[in-house]
Amino acid sequence: MYIIDLVIPCLNEAASAPSLVQELCNTLKQTGGLYPQDEVQFGIIIVDDGSQDDTTSTFTKLLTQSDGFVRRSILRLSRNFGKEAALLAGLAHCRGHACILLDADLQDPPALIHEMVAAWMDGNKIVNAVRRDRSSDGIFKRFTAATFYSVFARFSHLAVKLNASDFRLLDRTAIKAILDCPERIRFSKGFFAWVGFEQTDIYFTRPVRETGETKWGSWKLWNYALDGIFNFSTAPLRIWSYIGFTFMMITFIYGLYVFFRVLMLGVELPGYASLFLAVTFLGGLQMLGIGIIGEYVGRIYIESKRRPHYILREVIDLAVGCEDKDDA
Repeated sequence: MYIIDLVIPCLNEAASAPSLVQELCNTLKQTGGLYPQDEVQFGIIIVDDGSQDDTTSTFTKLLTQSDGFVRRSILRLSRNFGKEAALLAGLAHCRGHACILLDADLQDPPALIHEMVAAWMDGNKIVNAVRRDRSSDGIFKRFTAATFYSVFARFSHLAVKLNASDFRLLDRTAIKAILDCPERIRFSKGFFAWVGFEQTDIYFTRPVRETGETKWGSWKLWNYALDGIFNFSTAPLRIWSYIGFTFMMITFIYGLYVFFRVLMLGVELPGYASLFLAVTFLGGLQMLGIGIIGEYVGRIYIESKRRPHYILREVIDLAVGCEDKDDA
């Protein structure tokens, strides 16, 4: 008997909760013949990431009345620590043989759960749910997403899945490997690729969000992208070594040109405008370089304090239908 925990981070998802629980209960009743029904049971872990609505009470009521899960837990964080911290809290409290990460807005279709479990039972340690396309997104968002993944792959040398969100299945060995990484500033997609193991992809068309609004605005996505690049590569620092060497050579060659022109022709070149442009341009480059160094120094500062990733307000265990994995 295998136990799969569904880990669902939530922030103000009270409106989505009824549809989510109903869809999960309906989905888990039938495996579609992908594997024997009695071989797998499911638990659920709701992580309330500092919601300001009735997310916890709504899920408590719904899960108490549902019968599709052998374990039902709700983790309440003391405030909003962010999705990365919420995912980490869910993984830390996962006791199953594997877990499936999914969002509460039903844009991660529960119908894929059985297909993911079947792929895991075939020997894959990580099963990624990948969108077939991003036609529902705007042109700018598709362009920036493709650019980021291309830059990240080149800088980090990790095979991060394009068009894949956090919706995926993780085997217990992959969960342990991720939990062993103590970084405070986290980029989950990088960790999923970094841990390695056997991985496979399942493709799907992402439905529109039924209720509420996305918590990921453009500025938040931009900062998340920076976290990914700076956390998994030192290439931005190395690039500035090449930029510095290039400008040094250009300056040296131009200096030789001016020296020999004055020496041979006695021509003193006027250069107020060119000097102003050179100083301001190089000054801007220097400030940009200092900013990049500052990103790394800031991360060193945050990591050195070793504060916890999150603080639990309470853990609500609604039902325990079987023993932990270690005793199974």
